[in-house]
Amino acid sequence: MTVEVALAVMAGARVEHLTVCDGDDESTGSVTRVRLAVLRDSSTYTDRMRLRDVLTKDGHRLR
Repeated sequence: MTVEVALAVMAGARVEHLTVCDGDDESTGSVTRVRLAVLRDSSTYTDRMRLRDVLTKDGHRLR
């Protein structure tokens, strides 16, 4: 899932955070709408950036 899609899903669901899961439906962390919005406004952001690129295995921001 891209950051843009995640932000749209979160806005539509009116939630402030999203749990990120791997292919086995195991939680790999969570992100907040605020964190993704800040990332989207940064110079490192591209519209192809995926949530897995944003999280490390312990759920902390990678970029």
